[in-house]
Amino acid sequence: MNKAPLLLYAGLLMSAGSALAQPHLDMVAHGQEVFRMAGCENCHTAQQNGSQPMAGGVELGTPLGIFYTPNISPDKETGIGGWSENDFRRALREGRRPDGANYYPSFPYTSYTNLSDQDIQALWAYMKQAAPVRQANKLHQLPWYLRFRPLLTVWKWLFFKRGPYQPDPAKSVEWNRGAYLVRGPGHCNECHTERNALGGLDIKMALAGTNHGPEGVHIPNITPEPNTGIGKWKTADLLEYLKTGLRPDGDYVGGLMAEMIDNGLKYQSGVDLKAIATYLSGVPAVKNLVIGHKRSSHKSMVEDY
Repeated sequence: MNKAPLLLYAGLLMSAGSALAQPHLDMVAHGQEVFRMAGCENCHTAQQNGSQPMAGGVELGTPLGIFYTPNISPDKETGIGGWSENDFRRALREGRRPDGANYYPSFPYTSYTNLSDQDIQALWAYMKQAAPVRQANKLHQLPWYLRFRPLLTVWKWLFFKRGPYQPDPAKSVEWNRGAYLVRGPGHCNECHTERNALGGLDIKMALAGTNHGPEGVHIPNITPEPNTGIGKWKTADLLEYLKTGLRPDGDYVGGLMAEMIDNGLKYQSGVDLKAIATYLSGVPAVKNLVIGHKRSSHKSMVEDY
């Protein structure tokens, strides 16, 4: 029997296998980019307690009560190892658990709903190959009247608009990319926008900062308003800030934003950071002086942020 055709056939199979494996590797790498941009490590790894990556347990203090982030490692007992990709997509896109129950909006699905199907698929590919961690989730500390999850259906009807993000044809590709990153995985509105008494975002004050941010932190105005926002920043200032945390006055950012930069933004491409800067420069300017501003002619940002 002539072995040459068999060897040729085997070689073709190996080449095909490599070609099929490469998209998977690319997808996992892309999923890591989405993971970083979405700030997943910041909320789901209790670094100060020496917790394992993605094991949850981070305490989130809010006016409505204390929430604890869940284990999102691929552990089948305490994490999301028993989920399907459709379960994962529904959590991000609809704010629902695999059993159909509503998630509290402390999980920012109101922003993650904007993620594209491709980014959700890539994020799932990255997360399911992470190391599983056995760590049980903590129960939220909420008033009795907020423990009835079906009430969240009404909340969603009032404040939740399901995605994915739809590009604005009147805007440039760069602007739309920036809008997608800010409104979607970056979930910037979740911290930088004032909320009403029911916890819904006040869209009229989008990105204009708040005195009632997570853990009571003052969150700055990042609209291009010149006196209370970042309207006096140059594009180079904003790009440097997003990449390194260096503010125009020569000081470095701290707190929650430092974590976002260290664990996420600094890994993003220059193209994406430029898109974010383009979008932020083009949103409506809203005058809103957040308490705690360190004022100067060149910047107006919150000292502890």
